[in-house]
Amino acid sequence: MKEVFNSIWNRIKRYARETFYFISSAIFIKNFAAMLLTFGFLMFFVFWWLQCYTNHGESLQVHNYIGMPLQDAVRKAESRSFSIVISDSIFVVGKPPLEVLEQNPKPLSRVKENRKIYLTITKASPDLVNLPDITGGNDDFTQYSRKLRRLGVNAKIVDRKFSNKLEPNTILEVRYNEEEITDQLIEGFKVPMGTTLNFVVTERGGGTVPIPNVVCKQYDAASFLIGNFNLNIGSIIPDATVTDRETAFVWRQVPRYRAGVNIRIGEQVDLYITQHRPDGCEEESSIERGYDSEEQGL
Repeated sequence: MKEVFNSIWNRIKRYARETFYFISSAIFIKNFAAMLLTFGFLMFFVFWWLQCYTNHGESLQVHNYIGMPLQDAVRKAESRSFSIVISDSIFVVGKPPLEVLEQNPKPLSRVKENRKIYLTITKASPDLVNLPDITGGNDDFTQYSRKLRRLGVNAKIVDRKFSNKLEPNTILEVRYNEEEITDQLIEGFKVPMGTTLNFVVTERGGGTVPIPNVVCKQYDAASFLIGNFNLNIGSIIPDATVTDRETAFVWRQVPRYRAGVNIRIGEQVDLYITQHRPDGCEEESSIERGYDSEEQGL
């Protein structure tokens, strides 16, 4: 038993001696040092690449591109090393083409460099919408014009015809580009958004009202006043300065205001609007006194 133990012990000492000689040799030390240097270089390179790729701890603020022309948005994005991607396009009545409507990421948020900015912009050409049918009790102009408004289509009464059998404001004719399309509505007829359709409706004669004077009024006030006179707004003609229709001023109306002159109830008043208060509108209080006297006579 003692001989077996001594044999094992001698073998262990021999292996230990050989291992010591191996790890203390110049070849092992040289190779081990080279391996450590290689591993250290690889680790440095990996961490450096990750930091460059993620811009660790660095972010940039996103501009507010909403309301900008697309070309300006692209230029501003590139100045921050962002790239623009068009995710959707929508036609909006009254909006110029290629204007930014929405963006993702949101304005003023902070993101990494080289991020993609996704934009929704206005279309250069309008969408086509299918006009509702006027059969089956859908021939009342007031109700039908509301449906058209939801579709982005304008409605204008161009003529009235006397009828004792039909309710007032019943649609008799629908015209598009000076062509009657009344019968074509049954099968479906499409027009571009923003189109103005012309209507011929019925009337039963009856009451008249004075022509309100809405010149120098802002559009929202003029619209309210015209409605109070049981009249309708016809065409709205903005000049190049208009950016917000609700706060724009009326500088001309058709028919124009004339004291003592009446028009039929339900007639339309066309409004020409401009963004800034027109010259000669400083005496607004006297104009408003004229409105008050007219309203008291109704």
